[in-house]
Amino acid sequence: MSILGTGIDIIEIERVQKAIDRWGDDFLHHVFTKEEIDYAQKRKFPTQHFAARFAAKEAVLKAFGDNAHISWKDIQVANDKHGKPVCVFKDKKFKNNILISISHSKNYAVASAIITSKK
Repeated sequence: MSILGTGIDIIEIERVQKAIDRWGDDFLHHVFTKEEIDYAQKRKFPTQHFAARFAAKEAVLKAFGDNAHISWKDIQVANDKHGKPVCVFKDKKFKNNILISISHSKNYAVASAIITSKK
């Protein structure tokens, strides 16, 4: 297995809240999948979860680099059966792994992404 790309992102929770306040569902549906929206809206503090997923998507985009033609919704952040965050990449032809880690506090969300070969 070899590392093909890495990325990291941090965002202020308030910045995501301002985007939601300004653009509402248009913002949410532009950036997040239905599953991500459903997940966050079930939480006590949904904006923290939206921000963490936003940061994860940014980290994945950075790991791919500037030449990748990827949209926000090509990347889905989910949780496995143990609660671990996982990245689901919509392009079924993509055969590598995308490892992510996310965290958030009251004010910030941070995420890292590593793209590895499956060998």
